[in-house]
Amino acid sequence: MIGLKRGTVKLVAHKNEWNEDAENICHLLKKILGDTALDIQHVGSTSICSISAKPIIDIAVAGQKFFVMEDGDIRTHHIHVVKWNGTDWNNYINFRDYLNANKDKAMMYNDFKQKLAMQFSNDRKSYTAGKKEIIDRLLSEARIWKLES
Repeated sequence: MIGLKRGTVKLVAHKNEWNEDAENICHLLKKILGDTALDIQHVGSTSICSISAKPIIDIAVAGQKFFVMEDGDIRTHHIHVVKWNGTDWNNYINFRDYLNANKDKAMMYNDFKQKLAMQFSNDRKSYTAGKKEIIDRLLSEARIWKLES
């Protein structure tokens, strides 16, 4: 299942359908945006195979907008349009690739998210704010890892 009631937090084990759904959305966006989209990528926790995530698919598109796809009160997708090869774009890609390549870091991030999700199940803003420090640390590690690889 994809989607989560607005404002709530619930993490579920990784589902292969997330990758399939992301591929379909990326294809649809490419069809709609054509050559104006330099690149479209599945990002966020649903793109990291070994961790739990909110069942909302994050997609990064080279540009500078943010769109939310909803079905009534259920958020199903976040579309992040950012500058290609800019800081946000590189952070999305590096974070995803680093955690997919380093399962111990992915599990550490997963455990941290699980604790926050239990604490803030009805307060998405606090859940998101609570992840900032660990995300910043992992992004710093990911930048170094990317330079060394």
